[in-house]
Amino acid sequence: MAPKVERITEATELGEGPHWNAATQSLYFVDIFGKSIHRYVPATKKHTTAVIGTGHVSIIIPIDGQKNKFVISIGRELYTIKWDGETPDVSDLTKIGAVDDNPDTLYNRFNDGKCDPTGRLWVGTMGEEPENGHVARNKGGLFSIDSSQKFKKHLSNISISNGLAWSSDLKKMYYIDSLKVTIDEYEVDLKHGSLSNGKPIFTLDKHKIPGFPDGMAIDTDGNLWVAIFNGCRVIKIDPRKPETLLQTIEIPAKQVTSVAFGGPNLDELYVTTAAFTVDGVELPPPNHGATYKVTGIGAKGLPGVNFKL
Repeated sequence: MAPKVERITEATELGEGPHWNAATQSLYFVDIFGKSIHRYVPATKKHTTAVIGTGHVSIIIPIDGQKNKFVISIGRELYTIKWDGETPDVSDLTKIGAVDDNPDTLYNRFNDGKCDPTGRLWVGTMGEEPENGHVARNKGGLFSIDSSQKFKKHLSNISISNGLAWSSDLKKMYYIDSLKVTIDEYEVDLKHGSLSNGKPIFTLDKHKIPGFPDGMAIDTDGNLWVAIFNGCRVIKIDPRKPETLLQTIEIPAKQVTSVAFGGPNLDELYVTTAAFTVDGVELPPPNHGATYKVTGIGAKGLPGVNFKL
């Protein structure tokens, strides 16, 4: 039986960063270009939003043990905020810190981030984008930050920092720099927060897959589910067997940006998409830019890990 793909929200300009919060049974995500944070509650089908408005917002992750508190990014800076998930207003906007503060990277911005199983936040940047879809290459980096609130830089010369996932034995980290058009694997030491021995494990070109790898999530079987930007699809791959494509799910939107497992049994796949104009090509709503729920996928994931600040 084929998976069921259901559109669940109205269109955003650049939907990204889905995070399933098991405690509230709700999905949080952002509209980067809309400079806003979003919450969707499947049980009530209620979609709420709050506009931050001061810069591109690319992540929203709950802070562990603190009700209605989140870490968000604005441009190349990280902040904590309070938001009840209902009203259009946030409060207590407090800056944690900034990265990429060299003269040639001042126009970088954060793009994707996720907490590893220990609650450490990994978040990456991308180069400036003077025109939609035209990004300065090799200007970004990948950073981590823990309760010490100090950034640690792990990777440089990144073009568009994207998907993150960790193996169940916590020995591997999977990572995407979209313009490399590969999914990469690193050995990771989560005790010390360090990476080594990066190598590609899946190459889109070898499978004649159009587009670029974007956000991703890992299921309980150890397989990766990867959003394909400009590819109208999500792919499922086995990272333990290089170049192994297991499944393709077609999404009725061109710019598929990220995925997260959710639902009461964590067997639903939530998919964000975008609808911004590149080189004059317009992508009309309601399909482009919407958030989707995919059921009947035959897999389960893990709930999003909150930031242990």
